[in-house]
Amino acid sequence: MKKIEYKYQALILLWIAFFLQQGTRQIFGATLPLIQNSFGVTKTGIGVVATVFTLVYGICVPFAGVTADIFKRKWMVTIGVAIFCGGIFCSGFAATVGALLATYGILNGLGQSFYYPSATSLIGQLHKESRATAFATMQYGLYAGIIGVSAIAGWCADQGANGWKLPFWIFGGVGLLWVLALIFFLKDTPPAATQGAVQKKATAAEAFKVLFVNPSAICITLGLVMQIYVDVGFKTWMPTFLKESFHCSMAQAALHAVLWHYAGAFFGVTIGSRIADKRVKTRHGVRLETGIAGLFLAVPFIVYMGYAPTLTLCILAMAGFGFFRGIYDSNLFASLFDVIEPRYHASATGVMLAVAFVFGAASSTVIGWMFEHFSKSVGIASLGGFFLAGAAILTVARLFFIKRDYCA
Repeated sequence: MKKIEYKYQALILLWIAFFLQQGTRQIFGATLPLIQNSFGVTKTGIGVVATVFTLVYGICVPFAGVTADIFKRKWMVTIGVAIFCGGIFCSGFAATVGALLATYGILNGLGQSFYYPSATSLIGQLHKESRATAFATMQYGLYAGIIGVSAIAGWCADQGANGWKLPFWIFGGVGLLWVLALIFFLKDTPPAATQGAVQKKATAAEAFKVLFVNPSAICITLGLVMQIYVDVGFKTWMPTFLKESFHCSMAQAALHAVLWHYAGAFFGVTIGSRIADKRVKTRHGVRLETGIAGLFLAVPFIVYMGYAPTLTLCILAMAGFGFFRGIYDSNLFASLFDVIEPRYHASATGVMLAVAFVFGAASSTVIGWMFEHFSKSVGIASLGGFFLAGAAILTVARLFFIKRDYCA
């Protein structure tokens, strides 16, 4: 039997870790009404837990990115998975909101921040000629993780008052076992710019500077800011919206909130990545153009899903939103790497994620507040404005900066 090329082995190892990372994030949203009732807090109050997680992730991820460009990326990935899976596992034992803030908010946020910059840097290096396709494959892990874990978490929540704890134990435990696979099979691959030469290590100051003096990178970052705000609010509150608006069970609400949306995103990512990888050599702005189209065309679907009169129509709106969100997702990191030198890929990823998640952290609390003081429909529909703003920002980069900044 022909041996699998290492770049595909690495993609499999990182894909499963990404499945766990993204899937375990959704346990909270999928079981939110039960957690809220268990702790006896308001929607705004329980939304703070997701806000703390997002803030911790956002604050830590730039340092994780810089560290990944200095130290061994294999161990940054492995340690990150160990910490966030440990936090998820311990969340199942939380007896108070404060304990959940510590385990889900702080430990989980810290561990997840250390995983992603190193993982994307490794993939970007190992799959240079098929970068968008490799990142699209990782996105499949995101979608599969969110759908699969949400379905199981929702089913567990329907089993009783403490059913929300089970998915934290199950997936936290599986993740801790996967750490062993990463230790034994993931290799430390030196950055491409340093292979066969004396390694010149990146510094924190250089990493921050390389992103913030690059107009295209700034616009790509601000576009992600808008997407993350929408993503955090959607994933946190959509299961609750479906349960309360259409009287679904927890299992039905958790599954519907992600299945149709990410099924649409699956097709969007596939199409967007193929188009960009085929045309990028002759049209350097195609990755940005793909992102602009995805963000702009998703807006009417986001607004309508907040006001859809039936569950079926809401599902169709979520699928449309997901498809065009997938179009945007397909070239997000590939477009950043097109304008950033390879030596700074992990650092730039970390800084970009930091800015996006610190801003997006407010979404879960703000949407919870809007649910209580306006209406659920207004809270969900308001997310469309942020995608529209993201499309406008990327358009500025495409029109004025990409020709100057392109360096891939």
